[in-house]
Amino acid sequence: MLKVYGCPNSRSNRVIWALEEAGVAYDYHKIGLFTGEGWKPDYLAINPGGKVPTLVDGDLILTESAAICTYIGDHFPGSGLTPPVDSPERAQYNQWCFFVLSELEQPLWTIAKHRFALPEKHRVPAIIATAIWEFGVAAKVLATGLGEREYLVGNRFTAADILAAHTLAWARAIKLPFGHASLDAYAGRLLTRPAQARAQEKES
Repeated sequence: MLKVYGCPNSRSNRVIWALEEAGVAYDYHKIGLFTGEGWKPDYLAINPGGKVPTLVDGDLILTESAAICTYIGDHFPGSGLTPPVDSPERAQYNQWCFFVLSELEQPLWTIAKHRFALPEKHRVPAIIATAIWEFGVAAKVLATGLGEREYLVGNRFTAADILAAHTLAWARAIKLPFGHASLDAYAGRLLTRPAQARAQEKES
């Protein structure tokens, strides 16, 4: 059975959401990142970065949320979470996954790091205004790419939507406006999916 190591209010929610969408059985192990559990030798032997999520499937260990969600979609094709390899839709799927991680999420993580995550002596509060502006630029690209569709890739829900919606939830949590009504509606649709509710309950 798959094992997932996670922590509430972290990127592991993406993985739990994907597994719940796929209807796959898994064991969940909560890691107390804020109590130092991620730096214990037993966990570092699995994930040298001391972070979450981590997926263990037999001898395979994966430690990045987008890679794990893509693995789940490919390993359980009936879930529909990933388009077929070599299809045009798969290329679009890859594009949006990379965009979310490199453009949409990074400004939010910069804000978090310089507000509370980094040791105080390493924080640079002046950078936060720039990060807020960067998020606005990325949100506009996302809104333009989404257009009037319900999902990012064709007419189907994929793990790219999980990554995007979860990232928008982070922005919402820090009261950062999306600036586009279409993104408000998009996040509202996705974040109220039953599988997301189950994922939240699992990590509560």
